[in-house]
Amino acid sequence: MTSLETLLRNTQDVKVIDSTINNEDYVALDLSPSNHELLNFDIKCAVSFEKYIENHLALNNAQIAFGGYNEKRNLYQRSTIFKDEETDERNMHIGLDLWIKAGTPVLSALDAKVHSFDFNAGFGDYGPTIILEHQLEDQTFYTLYGHLSLNSLDGIEIGTVFKKGEQFATLGDAAVNGDYSPHLHFQIIKNISDKFGDYPGVCSKKELPFYLENCPDPNLLLKITA
Repeated sequence: MTSLETLLRNTQDVKVIDSTINNEDYVALDLSPSNHELLNFDIKCAVSFEKYIENHLALNNAQIAFGGYNEKRNLYQRSTIFKDEETDERNMHIGLDLWIKAGTPVLSALDAKVHSFDFNAGFGDYGPTIILEHQLEDQTFYTLYGHLSLNSLDGIEIGTVFKKGEQFATLGDAAVNGDYSPHLHFQIIKNISDKFGDYPGVCSKKELPFYLENCPDPNLLLKITA
């Protein structure tokens, strides 16, 4: 059996956001504690955070900022959903974020059918979320698209089929997307278990080995960087 990681590496020409934007127009974004530029912005505030993203894009003459897989972030300290008295702090990001303005088209990575969807409301959560199911050779896996617009859920049904590169959603704004600067959280999931319309996108350091195995690097598929 060919591993999913190998199949992802061998799959070409994949876009999950605005197909008119070339990979040369992407710029990496570091949201880890080592990025001291973040000290100049209140990233707990969606408006200030969006100004930081826009400034980063303008300085780099880019249209989309990307990054975050296996990245430690202090950003989540602002929301209680990532820390309670009984669990370890969840601050390790296990998807890939693509930062661009609200309303940007979101595309199916590959031929797919809708596995599930939900409006994960709440401060710091995904907001509108759609999970697609894919088949590559003998491998079944899933892709999660978080922080969508609310109208992305209108009319969608479990089992709805989308072709590779077909638009099925748009990005939401801070009013619905968990109070973040607009972006797509894109995540690959091998075994989704009994999750429906939701799956952890941030984990604790203790849980990281499991999630890195179950959620391969999305850039294996997107190939934004060499």
